[in-house]
Parts: sequence; structure tokens; C-alpha cells
Amino acid sequence: MPTTLTTIKQELEGRLGSKIKLVAQTGRKRQTERNGILTETYPSVFVVDLDQDENSFERVSYSYSDILTHTVEVQFVENEGCTQGIA
Repeated sequence: MPTTLTTIKQELEGRLGSKIKLVAQTGRKRQTERNGILTETYPSVFVVDLDQDENSFERVSYSYSDILTHTVEVQFVENEGCTQGIA
């Protein structure tokens, strides 16, 4: 499990173009689950292009600190249904 913002950023940079599943905490006991492709990393945020069949908008971005604080959970979809988490 990554423990610093630098290791989280490095791990995401190594997975650019991968299918990703995001589970974001959106409030008291509420979560939003989204699927897409990790497309870009920047010094403070990463960008995911969302699956258009499931979402009404095209892209979302989150900060690396969202992963560190468990506000967002990231899972990479390897093969059909098989996932590997980062946080």
C-alpha cells in the first residue's frame, strides 16, 4: 500500500492507459463508483476518461492526496473482472 504522494504518483504513471475503477466517498455513507481509463497524470492530479455508457460526463480528476486519505479508492481492471488495488 503506497504511503507517500510520490509513490502513488509513480504507480499511476506506470499504469497510464489502464482500465480503472474508482470508488469515491461523496458524503455521509455514500459512494460513487465509476469506470474508465487512466489517461493523464500531472504534478498534483490524475485524470480518468470515463466510460460513456455509464456516465453523463467525460472526465474526472482527483488529487493524489485523495488516494492517500482514502477519499478515493483505485482498482485497476486487469482481465475480465480481475482487479488490483492501489490504496
